[in-house]
Amino acid sequence: MPPSLVPAATDVGSPTLNITIFGVFVVITLGIVIRASRNNRSAADFYAGGRAFTGQQNGIAIAGDYLSAASFLGIAGAIALNGYDGFLYSIGFLVAWLVALLLVAELLRNAGKYTMADVLSFRLRQRPVRMAAAISTLAVCFFYLLAQMAGAGGLVALLLGIEDKAGQSLVIAVVGVLMIAYVLIGGMKGTTWVQIIKAVLLIIGAGVMFLWVLGKFGVNLSSLFGDAVEASGGKKVLDPGLQYGKTGTTKIDFISLSLALVLGTAGLPHVLMRFYTVPSSKEARRSVVWAIWLIGIFYLFTLVLGYGAAALVGPKEIAAAPGKANSAAPLLAYELGGELLLGVISAVAFATILAVVAGLTITASASLSHDIYNSVIKEGTATQADEVRVARITAVVIGILAILGGILANGQNVAFLVALAFAIAASANLPTILYSLFWRRFNTRGALWSIYGGLITALTLIVFSPVVSGKPADPVTGKSLSMLQGTDFHWFALDNPGIVSIPVGFLLGWIGTVTSTEHNEAKFAEMEVRSLTGHGAEKATSH
Repeated sequence: MPPSLVPAATDVGSPTLNITIFGVFVVITLGIVIRASRNNRSAADFYAGGRAFTGQQNGIAIAGDYLSAASFLGIAGAIALNGYDGFLYSIGFLVAWLVALLLVAELLRNAGKYTMADVLSFRLRQRPVRMAAAISTLAVCFFYLLAQMAGAGGLVALLLGIEDKAGQSLVIAVVGVLMIAYVLIGGMKGTTWVQIIKAVLLIIGAGVMFLWVLGKFGVNLSSLFGDAVEASGGKKVLDPGLQYGKTGTTKIDFISLSLALVLGTAGLPHVLMRFYTVPSSKEARRSVVWAIWLIGIFYLFTLVLGYGAAALVGPKEIAAAPGKANSAAPLLAYELGGELLLGVISAVAFATILAVVAGLTITASASLSHDIYNSVIKEGTATQADEVRVARITAVVIGILAILGGILANGQNVAFLVALAFAIAASANLPTILYSLFWRRFNTRGALWSIYGGLITALTLIVFSPVVSGKPADPVTGKSLSMLQGTDFHWFALDNPGIVSIPVGFLLGWIGTVTSTEHNEAKFAEMEVRSLTGHGAEKATSH
C-alpha cells in the first residue's frame, strides 16, 4: 500500500462519520439496556440476569465477553507482523475453552450462586476464603479494565484526531461514564444484551472483511499467503519461530504465555460469572459449545485478516502507524472500503471495548457487595436490596478508578496488563477451583495459600520482568519497549510469569492442605453430588 494511502495519525477516515456511527451505537444500546432494566427486581436479576438466558443467548454473550479489543485488533496485527507466531494467540485462546467446557462450566453452574467465591467457600471457612477470592477477582478485573480503558482512549482518540493528552483523557472518561451507566441501569441483564449485540456485530464485521479480502485474491489462500510473504520482504511469515524462535528465552516465554492463556480462561471471574445466567447445567454446557463455535469461527477470520493486512497494507506501514500492530484491522478496513467501512469497523471495536468493560465492572462490583459486604462484613444478614445498592455504589467507585487508571496508562505499553490478568487467573483462581471441585481433602489453608501465593508470585514476577523495565529501545521510535522508560530493575527474564507462578499456585495449595488436618467430608460429599448432578443446585439461589 503506497504511503499516500495510509491515513495520517490525526485524520483516520472522517472523524465526523466515526463519531456519528459511535453515537448511533451508544443510543441504540442504551435504549436496550433501559428496556432490559425494567425487570430488575432482585439480586439474582442484577447479578445473574434472573437466570433467564438460554444457552444460545449466553453463548453469544460469552463470545462477546471473551472477544475483547485485544482479540480483534491485537491478533490481526500480530499475524500481520509475525505471521504464524501471531496466529498461535488465536489457537491458545480457543483451546482454553476446552478446559472451561470439560472441567469448569457445568460444575460451577451447579455449585455456585453469583460469584466464583460461592464455589470456593462452599465447604471451607467462609470469611477468609471469600476475602481471598474477592481480592483475586478484583486484581484480575482491575488490570483487565486498565488495558481496555487505555485501548479505548487510544482507538477513539486516533479516529477523532485528538492528539493532546487532555482530550484523550476526556475520551477515556466518556468511555468510563458509559460503562458505569450500562451497569447501573441494566445490571447483568442489560450488560448481557450489550454483549450479544456486540458479538453479532463483531463477527459480522470480521466476516465481511474476511470475504472481501478473499475476494481480492480470487478466493485463493495460496495467492494471499504468497503476497503476504512478498509484502513482508521475504520474511518467513508462514513458518513458526519468527517471534518466539529467536533465542532459548523467547521459546520458554512462548510456553509460559501459552500456559497462562490456556489455563487462565477457566479462571477469569467475568467469564465464570456468565455461567450463572442460565437456568440449568445443561444450558451452561450449551453456552460453552455455542461460545466455542463462535470464537473459533472468529479466530479463523483473524488468520485471513492478519495476512490480508500484511499483503494489502504492508507490515512497514502497520508498524509505522500510531497504534502499530493495533492499527492493522482499521487500516485494512480503510484500504478495502474507505471511510465508511473504517467507521463501521472502528465502531465495532469501540463496542467491543464497552461491552467487555461493562462485564468486568459488574463482576468486580458483585464480588465486593456479595462476597465482602454481605458475607464478610454483614455475615450473610444483608437484604437483597442492600446488596444491590452496595453493588451499584461499588460499580461507580470501580468505574472512577478505571478511568483514572486508564488515563495514567494511556500511551504506555498496556499489553502486560492483559497478560497479568490471565497469569493471575491461572495462578490464583484455577488451582483453587479445581482443588475445591475434585480433591476431597482440600481445606481452607490450602485455598488461602493457593490464592495468595499464586497472586503474589504472579504480581512480583511481572513487576520485575522486562515488560515493566529493561527492554531495549524500539529501532523505529527510539522508545523503550518496557512500560517504564529509562530504567532497569528487572531480574526475571520472561515477559509472562505463567510457567513459574501457575505451578507455584498448585504446589502451595497442596502444601497448605497436607500440613493441615482440617477438612469436611460431609460438605465435600454434598458439593460433589450437587456439582455433578445438579441436585439441590437451586438452593444456591437463596440465602
